[in-house]
Amino acid sequence: MAPQLDGYFKQVDLMADSFINRLRSAVAIPSVSAVPDLRPKVVAMADFLEKELRVLGASVEKRLPGKQPGHPDLDLPPILLGRYGNDAKKRTILVYGHYDVQPALKEDGWATEPFDLTVDEQGRMYGRGSTDDKGPVPQLEDMLMFARSLGWINAIEAHQRAGVDFPVNLLMCFEGMEEYGSEGLDDVIKEEASKFFKDAEAVCISDNYWLGTEKPCLTYGLRGCSYYSLVVSGPGQDLHSGVFGGTVTEPMTDLVRLLATLVDSKGKIQIPGLNELVAPLTDEEKELYKDISFEMSDLYQSLGSETSIHSNKEDTLMARWRFPTLSIHGIEGAYSAPGAKTVIPAKVIGKFSIRTVPNMEPDKVDQLVLKFVDAEWKKLGSNNTMKCELQHSGNWWVASPKHWNFSAASKAVEKVFGVKPDFTREGGSIPVTLTFEQATRKNVLLLPMGSSTDAAHSINEKLDRRNYIEGTKLLGAYLHYVAEEEQV
Repeated sequence: MAPQLDGYFKQVDLMADSFINRLRSAVAIPSVSAVPDLRPKVVAMADFLEKELRVLGASVEKRLPGKQPGHPDLDLPPILLGRYGNDAKKRTILVYGHYDVQPALKEDGWATEPFDLTVDEQGRMYGRGSTDDKGPVPQLEDMLMFARSLGWINAIEAHQRAGVDFPVNLLMCFEGMEEYGSEGLDDVIKEEASKFFKDAEAVCISDNYWLGTEKPCLTYGLRGCSYYSLVVSGPGQDLHSGVFGGTVTEPMTDLVRLLATLVDSKGKIQIPGLNELVAPLTDEEKELYKDISFEMSDLYQSLGSETSIHSNKEDTLMARWRFPTLSIHGIEGAYSAPGAKTVIPAKVIGKFSIRTVPNMEPDKVDQLVLKFVDAEWKKLGSNNTMKCELQHSGNWWVASPKHWNFSAASKAVEKVFGVKPDFTREGGSIPVTLTFEQATRKNVLLLPMGSSTDAAHSINEKLDRRNYIEGTKLLGAYLHYVAEEEQV
């Protein structure tokens, strides 16, 4: 029997403006985990979150992960563990989110101030963190106002105000270092799996995106990510090119040549042996891509151009989800400011990553990468020094979309949006997904709120009003359906 959700949905609509205003206040807090000077803002966001959870009747515990590796004087922000409800007759669902965001500066190319939420006439809400992850995860500030909350806390408050019984016991895990590798989180999850999380029967994470702009999806797979640095050093200090150009082996020249050996202009990885690690594509799997709702125009809108490698849906989606890719991200130590500077850098660091898929084990990937880079370096015959290092890695993840956790979410999507969701994989990496699965031994569901055009991590990041408000309905509906879904 379908849950009665009309009262809850009506309450969400009534509170829509307050939810948006609360988002505006949250976006104004620059909780950037990657910038040490902004660490107090990240901690402040955790404090607001704890405060509002308690106002709504939830219990909250803090876990302090300790010092940040490489920064002995910098504390990692707290990991918040919350619980709402303790009814032995109800199911217990564990949800995860993060309250930190990526760096953003107006001069990066933003059309608006990145930490000032701006809503245009089409209902697009622009601001850093509006979709990743301050929409799905609550950000709180003023308990004297009506509890204006986001995501899961929106759902809690709307149930309270509508007088609708909350259908499950909700466990919450919110961290403040996701955008900087989730340092300290894995240990907490493993430690709490048999303690704070022991009652969890399923896990839900809302930290990814619809494939397009109109049809919701449920995600059952993610690529992993192995991130490397290439350090090339030569002179003892930066040099003037007019004085020393032509007399010294320049580290930048070596680095650019080395980076160019990794991948070609069509995205083909040039490292021998990597493709042989990939699980073969079966005919049955290939057939799944034909019915997924996706148009190349969706991709072009996200890109802002038609510079795609592939021209059809199937090849594009497989390249994005189930095959590995190698991307070159930047060079540290080189001159990148506006204008001209005739300097020869003494040391440069190139950065690249490989998105991994089944059955690419990180250790084997590392071996192949380091072997290839070393061989290509020797071909250069340079008298500079080179060091290739793994910065961090996260493994790929694939779950069963036939689990009752997914079937409940599918019914919730159909109830809110009137369509059955696509079941998709995702090209990005959320390492904590695999950690939760392995530690709790429970099914993990990715339930996205944002759309493919939200430009997460990029300039002009936004969240559509429709996705935000209807997404809040979806989170609540999911909890009702998962409370009743038959465990098969």
